[in-house]
Amino acid sequence: MKIKKAIILSAGFGKRLNPLTLLKPKPLLEIKGKSLLENTIDILEKYGINDVWINSHYLSDQIKNFLDKKKFNCSINLIEEKKNILNTGGGIYNISNNFGKEAFFVVNPDTLWSEKYLNEFLMMENFYFKKKVKNVLLVVEKKLSFDKNLNGDFKFENNILKNNSFEKDFIYTGLQIMNNQIFKNYNVKPFPMIKIWKDLLKTNQLYGVESFQEFLHITNLEIYNKLKN
Repeated sequence: MKIKKAIILSAGFGKRLNPLTLLKPKPLLEIKGKSLLENTIDILEKYGINDVWINSHYLSDQIKNFLDKKKFNCSINLIEEKKNILNTGGGIYNISNNFGKEAFFVVNPDTLWSEKYLNEFLMMENFYFKKKVKNVLLVVEKKLSFDKNLNGDFKFENNILKNNSFEKDFIYTGLQIMNNQIFKNYNVKPFPMIKIWKDLLKTNQLYGVESFQEFLHITNLEIYNKLKN
């Protein structure tokens, strides 16, 4: 295992979970007594990640207080996007400037990560280094999604992701590997990660590894209420 760093995306407003997120940031919502953020940090620690970076913006003081009270084994750095939210791409780039050319995981805490994913973390890492790619996404077939209303994001074929097809049967799970070189020609400003994905898709350089776990993702209030019970 070569990758030691990870970024957890925690700056969003969580509007699809209103009214729960009017007073609490989405990463601190709980499923069966454990917050989404703690669940994500736990899986990273179990995999051996020792350097975790978290971005925050909306109700960031609550995330800071939560991290101050909890005792995690890994080093945790909280980066507050104080003035404006930088979106997914800008938020990742803002943090990854600290990493040089070192590869890192990016994790969305909205997915309920479990120990079943540990082998898939390893599969992704092995693929990333063996193929020497720019990044790799963990994707799952739509039929494994708990939320049956989710549309597919990509067509998946021989570990190459495409979206210029009606056969978009695979969903992005919220886990990817990359390094800071992917942001060449970009500045730290608000932009979505999908902007970079689109550039990679044009040259068949957006890669994926398939997950075989049931995909439990907090997409909205209805799904959250079903999963928390």
